[in-house]
Amino acid sequence: MDRSSSSSSSSSSNKERLDVALHSFGFEFGEMSPQRVTGRLLVNPLCVQPFKVLHGGISALISESMASLGAHLASGLQRVAGIQLSINHVKSAHLGDLILAEATPSSIGKTIQVWDVRIWKLSDPSNTESSKSLVSSSRVTLICNLPVPDHAKEAVENLRSQAKL
Repeated sequence: MDRSSSSSSSSSSNKERLDVALHSFGFEFGEMSPQRVTGRLLVNPLCVQPFKVLHGGISALISESMASLGAHLASGLQRVAGIQLSINHVKSAHLGDLILAEATPSSIGKTIQVWDVRIWKLSDPSNTESSKSLVSSSRVTLICNLPVPDHAKEAVENLRSQAKL
């Protein structure tokens, strides 16, 4: 294996460690910055309800995880914790659908941050903008001035290497 593919696979595995639970469902992070966090998921048998639609718990997990990651970056890599999640499920996503997710801050304070997370499904993956259909919309409130414990320092460094700071 050449050096470039080794560093690429290492970078990919580091992104996988950002959220092991989401990764286990096939979720992939895209952009990560204090202003925006994106990701995608192909709806698969691991993340659907018995009727083959995206499980609402997965939407909540995506929302909380993406908002927490963004808040962590926006707070200067301080530890964050969710204190409220409000989510509206407006449309279903079915087995095989590609969903896109985006988290953006609506308020970044020293102690409290509020993030909006939108999840869309694509009817035509080749034409992202015109084929987006809103699946869920959420608002996540986080406390963000908590110290990072020693056992989590490696996670902070991993995120620092993956994000646009």
